Amino acid sequence: MLEGKAMIQDTDMPLKMQLQAMSCASVALDLFDVLDCKSIAAHIKKEFDLSYGPGWQCVVGSNFGCFFTHTRGTFIYFCLETLNFLIFKGAAGGGGG
Repeated sequence: MLEGKAMIQDTDMPLKMQLQAMSCASVALDLFDVLDCKSIAAHIKKEFDLSYGPGWQCVVGSNFGCFFTHTRGTFIYFCLETLNFLIFKGAAGGGGG
């Protein structure tokens, strides 16, 4: 299914969701130029929003830093081909009003 081998760096997602994340990334790499990280990320976000409800975030690139809060069980960071993929569902903020 996956042409390139994805290497998971860190995750707390269930296995089925991990496999879908890597599959979505592989499909996105087939659909878009490897330099078009924005379109790749948008494709993955859209797929996860459809499958698991809205609120997903996706960062794709070869060199980025990030700090975020996520909902438990919704985080994966992996490498596929030359890119790194960070997918997570944002945690609801506390308080407000």
